[in-house]
Amino acid sequence: MKAVSMYKPGDLRVEEVPLPIVQPDEVMVKVRAVGLCGSDIPRALTYGAHVSPIIIGHEFSGEITELGADVKSFKIGDRVVVPPLIPCFECEWCQKGIYSLCEHYDYYGSRRNGALAEYVAVKEGNLLKVPENVSYEDAATLDPCANAYHGLARANFVPGDSVCVVGTGPIGLFAAQYAKLAGASQVIAMDVWDEKLEIAKKVGADVTINSLKEDAVAAVMTATKGKGANIVIDFSGVPTAQKQCILMASKMGRVVYLGISHKGLDLSEKELDTLMRNQLSLIGSWNSFTKPYPGEDWTESLKMFAEKGMTARDIISHRLPLDEVPKVFSEIAKGGYFYNKIMFYPWGEN
Repeated sequence: MKAVSMYKPGDLRVEEVPLPIVQPDEVMVKVRAVGLCGSDIPRALTYGAHVSPIIIGHEFSGEITELGADVKSFKIGDRVVVPPLIPCFECEWCQKGIYSLCEHYDYYGSRRNGALAEYVAVKEGNLLKVPENVSYEDAATLDPCANAYHGLARANFVPGDSVCVVGTGPIGLFAAQYAKLAGASQVIAMDVWDEKLEIAKKVGADVTINSLKEDAVAAVMTATKGKGANIVIDFSGVPTAQKQCILMASKMGRVVYLGISHKGLDLSEKELDTLMRNQLSLIGSWNSFTKPYPGEDWTESLKMFAEKGMTARDIISHRLPLDEVPKVFSEIAKGGYFYNKIMFYPWGEN
C-alpha cells in the first residue's frame, strides 16, 4: 500500500509499504480522509515520534474492509471514525475513566502507525460508527471538534454564556461553531490572520478581532459592554494571548488554556490582581477522552455533525492527495504558509 513514512524530523517519504496484519481484536480501515493536526507539525519537523520510522496521522475516518477473528460489533463496509488514544485501562486515571490522563497509553500516529496511508489496522475499541449523513471529511475532524467540546465542558459552558475564542485554528473554529449552535449569547473570535477571522464569521462568530490591529482586551470589553466574556478559551498557546485572556474575562469568568505553548507564563500585578479580585477560574484542558471510551466529547460531537449542522466544510483550507504530504510539510517549515485544516484523501475526494 502507499503510505507516508517519517524516518526522522523533516524526512517524510511517500513509499510502498506492506499492508498491516490485522490482529484478532482489530479491523482493517481503508482510510478515506485524514487531517493534519497541529501536533503533527512539530512531530514531523522538529521533535520526531516515539518510534521510527513511523506512519503519522491520527485524525481520520474510513471504511472497514477486513475483520479480526474476535471483532463482534462491526462489519465489513461500516463507515467509521477512530479516536486515536489507546488507554491502558489499568492506571489510576483509567480506573477513574479520565483516559486523557492515562499514564501508559498508546496512540495512533505517534506511538504506532497512523493514517497517512491507504490502510491502517485499528482496534475494535477505537471505532465509532459514522452516520450516513456525515461525510468522511467531517468525520475525520471529529478529534479537533471533540477537543473544542472538551474545552467548553471544562469551562462549564451553559446556553446564554458569552464565549471568547482566542486563536481560530481548527479547534478554535469548532469551539466558535459549537458555542453558537449550543446557544451562546455572544461568540467573539480573535486571531492575527484576517483570513481565519473570515472563516470564524462563516461558522458563527458574532464579533471578530484582529489582535495585531487593535487592542485585544479593549475590543472584547467594547463588544461585551464593559463586562468581559463569561468564558475565554486560549487555543493559540501564545503567552501574550494567555495573559490577555485573564483581562478579557467577566467577573466569575472561566479562563481555559487549551493551546500548547511549551513556554513559561509570568503574570503581571494587574493580571494576578484581576484573577483574584474577579474570582476567575483558571482551567487547563487536555485532549478529549472519558468513559465510556471514547466518551461524551466524541459521541456528542458526532451528534452535532449528524443532527445540528456542525461541519468542517469552511474550516478545511486544503484538500490534497497523499502524494502532497512531504511538500506541504516543507512549505509549512518555510513559514508564512497560510492554512487551516489540511485534509488528505488517500483514495481521492469522496
